[in-house]
Amino acid sequence: MDEEYDVIVLGTGLKECILSGLLSVDGLKVLHMDRNDYYGGESTSLNLTQLWKRFRSNDKPPENLGSSREYNVDMIPKFMMANGTLVRVLIHTDVTKYLNFKAVDGSFVYNKGKIYKVPATDVEALKSQLMGLFEKRRARKFFIYVQDFEESDPKSHEGLDLTKVTTREVISKYGLEDNTVDFIGHAVALHRDDHYLDEPAMDTIKRMKLYAESLARFQGGSPYIYPMYGLGELPQAFARLSAVYGGTYMLNKPECKVEFDASGKAFGVTSEGETAKCKKVVCDPSYLPDKVQKVGRVARAICIMNHPIPNTSDSHSVQVILPQKQLGRKSDMYLFCCSYAHNVAPKGKYIAFVSTEAETDQPEVELKPGIELLGPVEETFFDIYDRYEPSNKNVDDNCFISTSYDATTHFESTVVDVIDMYSQITGKVLDLTVDLSAASAAAEETQS
Repeated sequence: MDEEYDVIVLGTGLKECILSGLLSVDGLKVLHMDRNDYYGGESTSLNLTQLWKRFRSNDKPPENLGSSREYNVDMIPKFMMANGTLVRVLIHTDVTKYLNFKAVDGSFVYNKGKIYKVPATDVEALKSQLMGLFEKRRARKFFIYVQDFEESDPKSHEGLDLTKVTTREVISKYGLEDNTVDFIGHAVALHRDDHYLDEPAMDTIKRMKLYAESLARFQGGSPYIYPMYGLGELPQAFARLSAVYGGTYMLNKPECKVEFDASGKAFGVTSEGETAKCKKVVCDPSYLPDKVQKVGRVARAICIMNHPIPNTSDSHSVQVILPQKQLGRKSDMYLFCCSYAHNVAPKGKYIAFVSTEAETDQPEVELKPGIELLGPVEETFFDIYDRYEPSNKNVDDNCFISTSYDATTHFESTVVDVIDMYSQITGKVLDLTVDLSAASAAAEETQS
């Protein structure tokens, strides 16, 4: 271990593993360490026995739930946008060869007490039960504007400068009702609150286009894909990638103490009496607790069921977004469901998550609107965890710390953090102009 590295990465969470892979591919000498004896950190996957141990101490799971090792329960479950940045990262790094994906069956939104499929195109707008006849036509016109919009083609802008005009102003041009704005903003553009309405519209239009393009990629019921056997496969795939490019992995390394020189800059990491030197340290918040600040908490419920979520067309895998306004809350609530179809549970079993930014100390009460949509549940585990973000300046201390995972059940905010960290560490912009047909092929192969 007494060697010098360009970067030492601490923790094998998803973000850290993606960064380790990207930096190794860039030719940097990377040492990746974890105090745990398993991959994944906070974003690990657990079998049934591990799940029981974590949430019910030493109780044994009941036999009617099936074989423990057939469960792969992600602690931070998130779907990937088929055309999104994370998929581009996977292709850019060639990690796709270690993974198989399957399209997610459904994308739904909660509105006035019911669940509806999310319409994302002009054709779907006309079929949607979410809107009345005249509103469907208005929504259709807006979706056509979004689909035809090209940043490089001023003719498609219809006289609007989206870098200056707010989303609220663009939407008012089409006369859309509040209900329609709600599902477009939260379930298509995937904003987590309503601040976007008074910000420049370009970001929202790009997010809507990404959703529609991802939906078109597999002609399926949603724009999302998910790896077979769950997200636990991702950190391991990036670990393999890093190893191929000369990266070194060490699990079960106690302490992992970051060493600082007199000027406060990190110069290495000590574990078991040995110090590995480095130019930069990358880690999750748990490794440098004095350099992060608490910014919120996530409340969640993990539920084991023997049926799909009702009113989702019997979807084996599905995301349902409950916009804040529909619940009288400050933040959205998310339902995530996966099943044996993605090899995350035994045949006939479904794993559902309900998650939100915690606004109280009572997850059981707070998550009730989401849990009520699940139908009968065999087992439920409640949990609240703190969210942190870095409070340090990495130019001063050479430490690059990821933010904690939020309550969303998709990767769009997670991957933004990874790309930002990559740019801060390397001083470069990550080039993700890749051929997305490789991802289609990987997923379609799995579908067949």
